[in-house]
Amino acid sequence: MQHSISVRDLTLKFGAQAVLKTLNLDVAEGEFIVLLGPSGCGKSTLLNCLAGLLDITDGQIWIKGQNVTWAEPSERGIGMVFQSYALYPQMTVRGNLSFGLKNARMPKDEIDKRVARAAEILQIQPLLDRKPGALSGGQRQRVAIGRALVRDVDVFLFDEPLSNLDAKLRSELRVEIKRLHSRLNNTMVYVTHDQIEALTLADRIAVMRGGIIQQLDAPQTIYNRPANLFVAGFIGSPSMNFLHGRTVDGGRTYRIGEVSLDLAGYDGGAVMERDKAILGLRPEHLTIQDHAEPGRTIPAVVEIDEPMGADSLVWLKAGEAQMSVRVPVEDRLEKGRAVHLQVDMTKASIFDAVSEQRV
Repeated sequence: MQHSISVRDLTLKFGAQAVLKTLNLDVAEGEFIVLLGPSGCGKSTLLNCLAGLLDITDGQIWIKGQNVTWAEPSERGIGMVFQSYALYPQMTVRGNLSFGLKNARMPKDEIDKRVARAAEILQIQPLLDRKPGALSGGQRQRVAIGRALVRDVDVFLFDEPLSNLDAKLRSELRVEIKRLHSRLNNTMVYVTHDQIEALTLADRIAVMRGGIIQQLDAPQTIYNRPANLFVAGFIGSPSMNFLHGRTVDGGRTYRIGEVSLDLAGYDGGAVMERDKAILGLRPEHLTIQDHAEPGRTIPAVVEIDEPMGADSLVWLKAGEAQMSVRVPVEDRLEKGRAVHLQVDMTKASIFDAVSEQRV
């Protein structure tokens, strides 16, 4: 497979502090990769290393088959879109789009052609003679994307481009960026802390924590088969439910206090017997029912019924654990009601409590 970007053993230190730690990443031609993680995990730092805005301590960066580890940003064949738009307020939209091309002494007819093409793709033709101060946040971000687009590069880097927008605009521009990638088929690396953006946009997601990629995989794999406890807890809203217990009977049964669950349907590795194990269950992989089924259900008590529009979230107490379950919005459950949670073990995750890795 042809790689558009290859990162090899990349390390970045600020003094004695390692911000990125022997990191490796391959991005295929035309792939949309999302770097996802909490604040301070190193995702924007990695993007800035790819862009050449930060000098790395060790390792190599290859873009389109060229070693660009020490190349200037302008020599890397990338277009970058920032969170802050970074538009020139005194220039019109047309001026902002054409400024870099004029500095590169590109012929005027080629500049005009590229600006017209970018404006048409992003549907900002009516805005070309306005200044940024007369634009909405969403329109400014389209112009910022257009400024990267006119460079006609193979690799686009996005640094949290939608985080300054309200929820409706974020949703609309997310669709526009998806359409843009589908139309151009350029390689895109996109940084966000918003898991919805990651799950909807990415071909693959790199979940980061502490300067290390915890898991790199397709969105559905990340969601359904998280590699470790951190990924499982970070992805999903609300978060995955966690039950602390142990595995017995040679790894065939999961025991939480006096409750036993049959692991026959578990789609994982060799569970084996573990004195400390954590069972992870997504809210939509639990079903509320009135009757107990030995080996398949957990007793619980309803605490809060939270209507969400399309469905409802029911919050329950199961022993010492707080649990959430998605139910149809018409299923109203009163506080204090005793119920049983049926577990879909084929969708469950089990983690070793010591290593925190999926088993």
